[in-house]
Amino acid sequence: MFDKLFEAQQKAGEMKKRLDGITVSGTAEGGKITVTANGNKVLQTISIDGSFYAEADREEVEELLVVAINKALEQADSVNQTEMAAMTKDMFGDLGGLGGMFGK
Repeated sequence: MFDKLFEAQQKAGEMKKRLDGITVSGTAEGGKITVTANGNKVLQTISIDGSFYAEADREEVEELLVVAINKALEQADSVNQTEMAAMTKDMFGDLGGLGGMFGK
């Protein structure tokens, strides 16, 4: 039992490292605002086109930042779920087909 627990902890650490190396992005206003994050949902960069920033008002920039951040975090969440499902399947197999009960 402790072997399985130790193995799960090791695999979780490996997955976190893999997710740290995966980059996702979200954009708004046709790419004038771009947000990048890693697979662990940690924001890495925010880029705003200079000409857009000069012309836009504060409220517009703030609203579009929220859109871009949410898109990046949605992608990170998707990658995270995919990695978690793969790790779980690798550790526990298909559980005799019971995996479908949990959304996969």
